[in-house]
Amino acid sequence: MVSRTATTAVTARAYTSPTLVLLAMNWDDGAQRDDFLGFAILRAPGFTPGEADGYLVNKIGFTPPQPGSQPLPSNLAPIQKFLWWDSAISEQDRGKTFTYTVTPVCGTGAQDLKLQSDAATTLSVSVPPVTRDGISTWFNRAVVASQAFSREFPNPQADLDRCMAWLANGMGDAFAAITHGATDMAGAIYHLTDQEWVMPALTSVPGTLDLVYEARSNDHTDDPAIAILKKRPHVVAHPRTKTAIMHDKFLIDQHNSRVLAGSANFTPEGLTAQANLLHIFDSAPLANLYLARQRLIAPDPSVGDTAKHTGWSAPVAVGPAHIRVFFSPEPAKARTSLDTVVAAIKAAQSSVIFCLYSPTDAALISALLAAGDHGHLMYGLLNSISDPNAKQDDLSSSGEAPKSPGPNTSIQVTLYNRSRKDKKVIAYDYFRKGATPAGFLPELNSIDLSARSTLPPAKAGANAGAKAKRPPPAVHIHHKFIVIDADTANPVIYTGSANLSKNSTNHNDENLLEIKGSPELAQTYFAEFMRLYEHYRARALWDWAQGGSAKGRTAKAQTKKTSATFTLKTTRDGWVRDAYRKGTPEFVARTVLSKPLK
Repeated sequence: MVSRTATTAVTARAYTSPTLVLLAMNWDDGAQRDDFLGFAILRAPGFTPGEADGYLVNKIGFTPPQPGSQPLPSNLAPIQKFLWWDSAISEQDRGKTFTYTVTPVCGTGAQDLKLQSDAATTLSVSVPPVTRDGISTWFNRAVVASQAFSREFPNPQADLDRCMAWLANGMGDAFAAITHGATDMAGAIYHLTDQEWVMPALTSVPGTLDLVYEARSNDHTDDPAIAILKKRPHVVAHPRTKTAIMHDKFLIDQHNSRVLAGSANFTPEGLTAQANLLHIFDSAPLANLYLARQRLIAPDPSVGDTAKHTGWSAPVAVGPAHIRVFFSPEPAKARTSLDTVVAAIKAAQSSVIFCLYSPTDAALISALLAAGDHGHLMYGLLNSISDPNAKQDDLSSSGEAPKSPGPNTSIQVTLYNRSRKDKKVIAYDYFRKGATPAGFLPELNSIDLSARSTLPPAKAGANAGAKAKRPPPAVHIHHKFIVIDADTANPVIYTGSANLSKNSTNHNDENLLEIKGSPELAQTYFAEFMRLYEHYRARALWDWAQGGSAKGRTAKAQTKKTSATFTLKTTRDGWVRDAYRKGTPEFVARTVLSKPLK
């Protein structure tokens, strides 16, 4: 039964980062309106100089996308989601205040849309600066050949510097920031190859530059960069060989007591095409902790000797945040760092999100998935989720899962089955050539950044043609973070270089940060996570709808699948699904995220 009188207004809340505004929206009256078709979102000021206001756009409409299709304003193509972001925020918008008016839209289709102005709500949102309360934060875009990327860069190689800057989303500035005003610097770097931002910054340091670098016998990635740096005076380089991987990525400005750390490798790929983040912490105690670790591993101690100096640090205050750092490796079979994270996940009150490269700890995965089972909001994005039916080295020769699978195989099978079932945990996915919906471009696996690297381009093998050796596939989701209760006043963030696996815990040089007391930073993590998650979720849903590959499908079948996945629905139940049925994950997301922070 359709009710025509609005009794409640929209509730809305903003989650902000320096590069986007994420809006969480809810309209309780939608439960009684089977003609509820989504939201129109008006921003003031608008998107061009002098424009008083303008509607956020939707890239899909009520008709299937066609080649050359253009985004439509949301009053004509309502947003059929309870989360939507303003991706038109630019560097010049930091510190500015925008107002967003969110209005429910009802009707039966493109020719019958009625904005429910009596139920609209308006909120004022300030875009934060990069640096707040002593913590600077950068998330790159890392969406190579997204629609926006494809429109902006039809030929990325011809406009490489601007292309890299767009993908880096300001992350390259972190290196100029950490070296600005520095005299002596120290660091520990896993892979160092970037000549766009990192090498120019490091060569600008006037005093001593003291670096530990990855130098196992099978990994000479850093050798060319170290050779360049050592041509300068006052450069000290310590090869790290006696560890599984020297996986740290940090720099310390000793004079100004600041430390740069995060997930990003100091490579052109790590800063642009692979999803990563970096922080600079303006804190003498934290900088001293990192400096002590750098000095500990500089003489190249064994894993066993390094593991004698582990454990959580005392909390360090940085603005309102309280930060602890844990340096791996831990002693064999010890898992203090992982157990701390697992305990925090189990204590979650409202939500858990995670964006991880390759988690392989059973207790961690169980705790993450259980958060959703217990009625909390839970979303996850991984670099890959193995198909248990595909032939792999850890499966039997027939391609079936072994009768007694190892822990890693069991975890991958669990994640794969879970992702197929409820689609809250998804793997990186992309539109493949020959399996792309109309109006969208195939996404590139990677772009050639060798011109900005200290490494030469990858060489083809001795055999030409199909047998030519290709470089390894690019890593696209390289993040290593978990955020607990991001929607509350008491969030917990785990971030750093650690992949939260046995290897990273017991065999690698790593740093893991625990950050409490900063709702603003947790909201930035949440906003950036949801942008990335929704980008790849759209691609995952498309590929699931295709049943894997679209190879061999008729054009008619392909068009039908496109219509189902990338076309607005003409009834509430066509897009809302279970969002108005209490107890479902969709209900939790709709009602929790739009509530004001308490």
